[in-house]
Amino acid sequence: MTSDTTGNTTGDRWSDRLFGAFRKTQERLADNLSGLTGGARPSADQLDDIEDALIASDLGPRAAARIRDRLAQGRFDGGLDEAALRRAVADEVEAILRPVARPLTISGFPRPHVILVIGVNGSGKTTTIAKLAHLFQEADYTVMLAAGDTFRAAAIGQLRIWAERLGVPIIAGAEGGDPASIVFDAVKQASAAGTDVLIVDTAGRLQNKRELMDELAKIRRVLGRLNPAAPHDVVLVLDATNGQNALQQIAIFKEVAGVTGLVMTKLDGTARGGVLVAAAEHYGLPIHAIGVGETIDDLRPFDPALVARVIAGEPQ
Repeated sequence: MTSDTTGNTTGDRWSDRLFGAFRKTQERLADNLSGLTGGARPSADQLDDIEDALIASDLGPRAAARIRDRLAQGRFDGGLDEAALRRAVADEVEAILRPVARPLTISGFPRPHVILVIGVNGSGKTTTIAKLAHLFQEADYTVMLAAGDTFRAAAIGQLRIWAERLGVPIIAGAEGGDPASIVFDAVKQASAAGTDVLIVDTAGRLQNKRELMDELAKIRRVLGRLNPAAPHDVVLVLDATNGQNALQQIAIFKEVAGVTGLVMTKLDGTARGGVLVAAAEHYGLPIHAIGVGETIDDLRPFDPALVARVIAGEPQ
């Protein structure tokens, strides 16, 4: 799974897709920052207003404070005009995103490399699993899916459909079955087949955190008996349209599931793309990929410099 900033998705360059997907985020940020430019050194009132505007654009208080400090320390000889402000925002956003822009790498040995995927219902979790599987196939890895979200028959059925479309095997059971048993069977079969990557869907309900924690702990125990290094990744899928609520989900799932990395979906068509920056600054977890559409090719690792320019609305 390697970064692709110029790859062809639906005939356009990936960068073009990003600019389109983040348009509402750009417009919201531009509207919030409108009229806040000024002289060579921004006044305290200006800095307060800029910080408030960045928070209102879902970049989060930590990132907003960091950008404010950068502006306070800078000197803008030509005046802090719109271009200079966008450039300063883009530079700091890139600095925030660069450490967390880390694609998933398949390193587990003996095979399979096991990835647990978690996320609340409606976050795009099952579709994201399919998109990740497709990315790994593009990188010439063999993939198997495990339908560990036995709480919902619809989740099992949807994952079966995707497995069929992708031409990958799937291990599944009946609704209400034991997820740990399914994961056990999946690891055994993936090991026997020499499969590179096993992607496991898991339940996303948060109504009973203790129940979910117990279920995931059981899955981990089963995995540990078969391969002490597994799971190699615990990936949380987040819906960007939830804005700051997505940050609360990170906190909860870090506690109950030991999240090791994030995938941010549904960045297209939302004015809340700034939450990508807020998540990076607040938690520092790897953000493995971002999704900007519904097709199988619309999930990709990201270039932090490009995404920073996109969010800030800097020219291509």
